[in-house]
Amino acid sequence: MITVAPKGFGAIAITREGVVRRLSPLDAAFLFLERRHAPFHVGALSLFSLPPGASSDFGAQLHERLNQSTSAAAPFNRRLASRFGINYWQNDEHFDLAHHFVHLSLPKPGRIRELLAMVSRVHSAHLDRAYPLWRTYLIEGLEDGRIATYSKIHHSVVDGVAGIRLMLKSMSPDMKASSRMPPPWELKPSSARLETPVHTVAGFRAVVGLAKQGMHSIPAVYGQIKQTIKDFRAHHPDLVTSFQAPRCIFNQHITGSRRFAAQSYSTPRIKAVAVALGGTTNDVVLALCGAALRRYLLDQHALPDKPLIAAVPVSIRRDDASNDGNEVAAALVNLGTHIADPLKRFATIKGSMDYNKEHFRQMTPAQLLAYTAATLAPGLLTYLPGITRTHAVANVVISNVPGPREPMYWQGCKLDGIYPASLLLDGFALNITLVSRHDKVDFGLLACRRTVPQMQRLLDYIEIALAELEAAIR
Repeated sequence: MITVAPKGFGAIAITREGVVRRLSPLDAAFLFLERRHAPFHVGALSLFSLPPGASSDFGAQLHERLNQSTSAAAPFNRRLASRFGINYWQNDEHFDLAHHFVHLSLPKPGRIRELLAMVSRVHSAHLDRAYPLWRTYLIEGLEDGRIATYSKIHHSVVDGVAGIRLMLKSMSPDMKASSRMPPPWELKPSSARLETPVHTVAGFRAVVGLAKQGMHSIPAVYGQIKQTIKDFRAHHPDLVTSFQAPRCIFNQHITGSRRFAAQSYSTPRIKAVAVALGGTTNDVVLALCGAALRRYLLDQHALPDKPLIAAVPVSIRRDDASNDGNEVAAALVNLGTHIADPLKRFATIKGSMDYNKEHFRQMTPAQLLAYTAATLAPGLLTYLPGITRTHAVANVVISNVPGPREPMYWQGCKLDGIYPASLLLDGFALNITLVSRHDKVDFGLLACRRTVPQMQRLLDYIEIALAELEAAIR
């Protein structure tokens, strides 16, 4: 084996099997942690309206045309390889599109209910590690005449944010231009940095940055940790620690069965509430989730006396010119589920988010990752064997992914919604991820079917919560 790049992270080598790239420890961990009941892929359901004058067999024709593709670009052409117990990414010299691009039709009557049930089933299934770790389904048979795609890709390849970005790269704001674009798996990354999984690049860059800053970083990180401890002792109302989330029904062991629910809500309505209350759209989204979770747990007679805590990914990107990578830190946010009044609950959530933002602004991305690791460590220690768990690090993950700011088209079809389907872990039986577009906010909810019964009710409760906030500001 001849090494043509420095050993260690991202090392590239030429073997008899071709070019291989070593997985980073983080990417390898995503594979190691995968279990039969907990697959580690992320996905998204997209809905499309057909072009004007489209024939009744448009879906079949589209599948036949895209199925003519014979190649794939990185990362869609890479499969796992192993040498001496070490995992590598290796270009698949026998790429078989038939394994990755599947044409399906919904059972009648083809309602959204049947579509979500189908996505729930296929999202539960593991990706075969003998092939590149992704799959796309083209779905027709919806009663309203639309078509849908559902795509999933392993978290060791890209994260959820990068997955949405790769999907949007295959679309265009021009309907005719979109018809001439290649399928998503043929598109090459716009930056060389996407040649490795984006979360790997971001994480490694942050670690390298922290090492370069050396002794200059320690006082900044230590100062923030010291301030957090001071705020904790002073019972600062907006501080959330990693060991105060009460255990609830979402913090149980999960099964391998999933339930996926999705719905869109008006972006202008959410923005209007945010302006009226002096917050951000993300503050309002968190308030909607907090209200919905409160109502749901009340229905289940399982609402804790203490407020639920959400783990919220927050962007720490400093360079807006870069369009790739995923540089995020986790903010722990008080969802105010113990508060009945919607305005008081919103104020609690906003105060919690503002507290996190103020701390985040004072640190570089590398320092922030170190600070996040230090502040989460006490809560993570409770997951060690033999320790009684009376609290959780967080009760639920809520992630807001930026989407397109204008109408988009794919293969001539107008995009009507992108609904993310993330992953679940033992102790995190519910995940709420949403894509914010120019006119809609698309919620994708994923839960363990057994642990979180009738989870789809949360969609109605989000709508009720939005109406309550609108009524409160009139």
